[in-house]
Amino acid sequence: MLDIPSRVRVHVDAVIAAQHDMRIDMGVCDAIEQREAAGKPAAMSAPHLPKVAGIDPTVPAPAHTATPLPGIPAAAPAPGTLIQDRLAGWVSDLTTLHELTERLARTGTIDEALRELLRAGAALVGARRGMAVLEPADGHGPTTTIGLGLAHADLGTIETVPRSATSYGRILDGLPGGPLPGRRPVSEPGTEAGAGHGTAPEHGAVPRRGTAADDLDGRHRPDGPHRPDGVPGPVAVPDLLGDEHLDPRHREVAARLGFAASYAVPLATVADGRLGAALWLYDEPAEPDERRRHLVGLYGQYASEHLGRLVELERSRAEIATITEELLPTRLPRVPGVGLAARHVTGAQGGGDWYDALPLPEGALGLAVGSVSGSGPSALAAMGRLRASLRAYAVMEGEDPVAVLSDLELLLRLTEPARSATALFAYAEPARRKVVLAGAGHAPPLVVGGRRTEYVETSLSAPLGMLACWEAPSVELALEPGETVLLYTDGLLRRIGGPVDRAFARLHAAAASAPKADRGDPGAVADHVLRLVLADHPNSPDKGGQGGDEDVVMLAARFD
Repeated sequence: MLDIPSRVRVHVDAVIAAQHDMRIDMGVCDAIEQREAAGKPAAMSAPHLPKVAGIDPTVPAPAHTATPLPGIPAAAPAPGTLIQDRLAGWVSDLTTLHELTERLARTGTIDEALRELLRAGAALVGARRGMAVLEPADGHGPTTTIGLGLAHADLGTIETVPRSATSYGRILDGLPGGPLPGRRPVSEPGTEAGAGHGTAPEHGAVPRRGTAADDLDGRHRPDGPHRPDGVPGPVAVPDLLGDEHLDPRHREVAARLGFAASYAVPLATVADGRLGAALWLYDEPAEPDERRRHLVGLYGQYASEHLGRLVELERSRAEIATITEELLPTRLPRVPGVGLAARHVTGAQGGGDWYDALPLPEGALGLAVGSVSGSGPSALAAMGRLRASLRAYAVMEGEDPVAVLSDLELLLRLTEPARSATALFAYAEPARRKVVLAGAGHAPPLVVGGRRTEYVETSLSAPLGMLACWEAPSVELALEPGETVLLYTDGLLRRIGGPVDRAFARLHAAAASAPKADRGDPGAVADHVLRLVLADHPNSPDKGGQGGDEDVVMLAARFD
């Protein structure tokens, strides 16, 4: 988390030792007063943020001396009072940042992180609304816009303002010079004189920047965090409605949505460059003071690092999902007498769950689902090899599912002895509504119809690659017109969670509750089941998450 600068630690140790000995060097106090005269706040113990670190903004700043009575001269501050106030302010700010960054670290998705960033930043700068835009400069995505106190229509209205006329837009585009026509970026804490007042350098001048930012008391220090080169600094527009230099459309949107000032900061890291921008909106003309700008700057740097990690993770997930989809069937075959639908939800780590449907001689149909142990690229590659091999065996001897799985088990044991897999293969004759199936350590299919919703009783068998000689009997299934067979992988049961019996019961209840109007469409039945069994999962897509760690595959076949 946050690390207290070494210079701050030295001052704290020196003060504690001096107070313990009751011999405070007044030269330290003089030095602090000189630093305060250079533009620093006179008291870092000012009221802090609401509902943060147990700090109540209504509580006045601590006073070490009583208020003087009228006509009686005020007593001189006790030695060390200024140092104690300064230390109290530092500790309060560190506690605040520590708590806010801990909240941010607990977010696991980009949307969650951006929402937490907006909430924390609004408390730090004293704003009520805001928006965050994720738009990595490398153009590889992902991109998104999140609002705080702004409806989706409000975000669309803000985006109608020409991008180059907005502070966050120029930050995203990395445009040089002032962020707005006739405006300049605000001076950052610890830069030239005028910092903390929102003043701008002369036209054409470049604000002074060191190689690092300031520490908590605002002074420049060489070992602090810094903004990457080429990334614009924070931008304050303290009076949107009264600034004649702004684009008319900008002022019109501000008046319509009821905000009068804004403060924007870049989201960037040294490794990833510019990631996006965060913008906070004030209801009245306002501008954060130097201390608030510095605190939100420190928090923004940590948030940028966290977002950079989430962006990399999201890109990896997207790549795995793309590879998985390429290894699975691009379309399902059309066979008279049966309708097919498939659903695949990629897990966070990219598992090896797969499905297949292929037409066989004499109007037959082969259906298969399976799962390869492990996750990541190696599991995806093994899944592709296993699926291709099963297709070859199914074409040659598909009418005997046990023979198909036996050959697949032998191949897996000889070529990949360290890997195991589960699989289920069904040989279907749609004209006769007859299905012969065999499974290797796989969950039983579920039949959904107007008169029954039940699991197919299959014999227990070991997964492929677990025994020296695999063998299991096949099961023959006779279907009624309009019944749907659901084949699924074990990932669905693990995503449901809880004991296995309870997971089977929930899956059965979800299938039995499928509306009659949807039972004529195998895709609608599959969607209904997945929506019910995954709706209360904390990482369910219905909850706005990225899905769980497990792949989910469901293949639905409805027989006429």
